[in-house]
Amino acid sequence: MREILTFGRYLKKKYRTRVKKIPLGLSGFTCPNIDGTVAKGGCTFCENESFSPNLAKTKKVYLNPKSPGNPLLQRQLGEIEHQYAATRGYYKERGYKKFLAYFQAFTNTYAPMDTLKALYQKALEQEDVIGLSIGTRSDSVNDEVLDYLAELSKNYEIWVEYGIQSVFDETLKKINRGHDSENIEYWIKKTKDRGLNVCGHVIFGLPDENEDMMLKTVEKSVEWGIDSIKIHPLYVVKNTALAVDYIKGRFTPISKDKYIETVVKAFRILPKDMIVQRLTAGIGDSSLLAPKWCENKNSQLKEIRAALKKEGLLY
Repeated sequence: MREILTFGRYLKKKYRTRVKKIPLGLSGFTCPNIDGTVAKGGCTFCENESFSPNLAKTKKVYLNPKSPGNPLLQRQLGEIEHQYAATRGYYKERGYKKFLAYFQAFTNTYAPMDTLKALYQKALEQEDVIGLSIGTRSDSVNDEVLDYLAELSKNYEIWVEYGIQSVFDETLKKINRGHDSENIEYWIKKTKDRGLNVCGHVIFGLPDENEDMMLKTVEKSVEWGIDSIKIHPLYVVKNTALAVDYIKGRFTPISKDKYIETVVKAFRILPKDMIVQRLTAGIGDSSLLAPKWCENKNSQLKEIRAALKKEGLLY
């Protein structure tokens, strides 16, 4: 039985203790695919103001790299302290000793450089933090950001998490991604050239994609040099363009059996030393429309683990 290198196992082996990612979601962050810079409306599966009137009525400040200032900075710094402290306490009680600050919500390099430096530094100053994991898009990084992160990586564990989703341009267009696969490949390779760790997010079950296409996305992501992978099923939530397509019968979610089958086949492509950060995702509240099997993540994981075990793999 071969043990899959999960992110937890990787970190424990490297730091000789249990390490946990602490997610952070800060005011003022958005996405170039929502604010109209590269597209409007966001990805079809993303809940945003275009499909949520109550959100649209609320006047908010959103940042982008060209923002002349940041009136939200003090609030954001406070959010880092508050969110980190609350979650750290929870995991300390469960035996975790060190932590990565995970900038998770929206696009966390999509702000002025001085804001990014202040926020990343604030996170690194929190007790027991050994590094950062930064969720972003390949069209929302630049050389200055990567150079700064490379400098930080001399003393900290730094990860850049890119939403790859698919390597097929026709799919990226269907989900209104706002960039093509060439852009993803280019910035992943530039990130790797600086010695930074890259995690790639891919989605199984995107509109009109078959199994071969899903596996091709995994194959190309590996070729581009990612160090770690997250695999997600595409599920439908309310207040999204995808929800409209689902309700009108234009989109059918991937079945649980097909998803698990494709995940197992993906492991035949992944190198043995590939770090696997996630194998599924779900949402257990009323915002989920379909598929209903995504309601219970623990149930999914149990079945995926059983399928992998038949292949001689321990997750």
